[in-house]
Amino acid sequence: MSSIRAIGKVVLGALASLVMAGAANAQQTLKWAHVFEVAEPFHTEAVWASEEIARRTEGRYKIEVYPASQLGKEGDLDQGLTLGSVDIVTLTAGLAARQYPPLGVTYYPFIFRDADHLLAFARSDIYKKLTKGYADKTGHQILATIYYGTRHTTANKPIGKCADLAGIKMRVPNIPSYLAMPRACKANTAPIPFAEVYLALQNGTVDAQENPLTAIEAKKFYEVQKHVALTGHIVDQLNTVVSKSRWGSLSEADRAIFSAVIQESAARATRKIVAREKELVQFFKDKGLTVADVDRADFEKNVQDRVGFQEFGYDKTDWEAIRALK
Repeated sequence: MSSIRAIGKVVLGALASLVMAGAANAQQTLKWAHVFEVAEPFHTEAVWASEEIARRTEGRYKIEVYPASQLGKEGDLDQGLTLGSVDIVTLTAGLAARQYPPLGVTYYPFIFRDADHLLAFARSDIYKKLTKGYADKTGHQILATIYYGTRHTTANKPIGKCADLAGIKMRVPNIPSYLAMPRACKANTAPIPFAEVYLALQNGTVDAQENPLTAIEAKKFYEVQKHVALTGHIVDQLNTVVSKSRWGSLSEADRAIFSAVIQESAARATRKIVAREKELVQFFKDKGLTVADVDRADFEKNVQDRVGFQEFGYDKTDWEAIRALK
């Protein structure tokens, strides 16, 4: 009888171990949310990353990607990182600057020359410093930065110089650095949510907006605007961020997988955006819009004279370090 009991204990112990192992390896479902359309690389590459993470972790993580503001507007998603309603988000980096203001210097107009300059920043020591500051403040982890595109201006009248924006009703995100150029040019800004911009342009609530060419295409703003002014005032970026709670739950090995895959997906999206931007000037002309260069020196001078980066409390050494990158 004692031997039977001993065997029983061994069997029960083995079963308990199997149950515990199964629980440890049980699939976890994560939510990855953003505000972009399903055809945009920010979505298609997030889907690729979710599938790749599942593959590299042998199915331990199932990541469901929610595009086009399905889980809320950008501010909602940013709050969701803290509330635990989302695990991963891809958002404009200006939202991170609300919690860690020094990051906002990367949105100060004309700080970056072009996409290559932005990508050099994403590999730099100043990038590591700023993203670490954000992580220390919030616990959330910026795992990758994507080139969102260079922001240009659309309007229902031609824009050639800063003064041409004076008095125009212009939609701009309610983020200080985004507001710098329009306010320097004395536009009347309106912080309309991204998902509502098309309707606002269509019904005349605003007469102008600014976004990368790819966003102008994806949101079909070309249907409700007549002119594209190549102001190039901000070389824009998106951050892919993992929440504090989710990051804290990952093993070191899984953190390495998440980081590697999300950085790969960012590089894939960036390549697609750069390629598409080269095609879009002609695309908009074919749609009947005028597409014109502007006096960028005039825009930059007005911004620096009227809303210098010091006004936002940004660190001059950060600004100088970024400007000096090659």
